[in-house]
Amino acid sequence: VQLQASGGGLVQPGGSLRLSCAASGSIFSINVMGWYRQAPGKQRELVAVISSSGRTNYADSVKGRFTISRDNAKNTVYLQMNSLKPEDTAVYYCNADRRSGWAISGAERYWGQGTQVTVSS
Repeated sequence: VQLQASGGGLVQPGGSLRLSCAASGSIFSINVMGWYRQAPGKQRELVAVISSSGRTNYADSVKGRFTISRDNAKNTVYLQMNSLKPEDTAVYYCNADRRSGWAISGAERYWGQGTQVTVSS
């Protein structure tokens, strides 16, 4: 599975960005896609994920500001980020999982190359 992410950049606080990630290759049974992020000196953390049926999960820190969506026909997941804050600054990684159900345990996990998001005035 290959994941190609795009859409990062520099934005002022309060601004918006949209990330995209297209999956290709052996994508049969990839049922959950999403985004994680890693800030300098911190561990990688969940931002948002979405299942092929539309079930979503968001980090509390982004609820109400970020929206994840998915185009199954294009094997693409999107992250619309609004009201961005400096603490959203991180490298954002696209993720695709083959999971048994919703739980991560035992999943086959694939990662994109990461795209930098910087929120600064």
